[in-house]
Amino acid sequence: MRRQIKKKVLRRLQIIKGQVNGLERMVDDEKYCIDIITQSSAVRQALSGFENLILENHLASHVVEQVKLGQKSKAMREILSVYKLSQRK
Repeated sequence: MRRQIKKKVLRRLQIIKGQVNGLERMVDDEKYCIDIITQSSAVRQALSGFENLILENHLASHVVEQVKLGQKSKAMREILSVYKLSQRK
């Protein structure tokens, strides 16, 4: 993984961890349901950003390398697979 991306990914995971811990406290403290849902939505968005960073790294390194090595079909299958996964959200 590229160093710059790895740093961003790890930072994003720390944020997500804090958000999930916050959600747990909110439930334990019986906070207002809408507030819990709002926080849950923020966690989902943070996870989406995390996935985007991982995808950016994959495209910039692995897929580019596959294309350079003449493995265009493999690269295309991976891109299509990721696209299909993203449509399930």
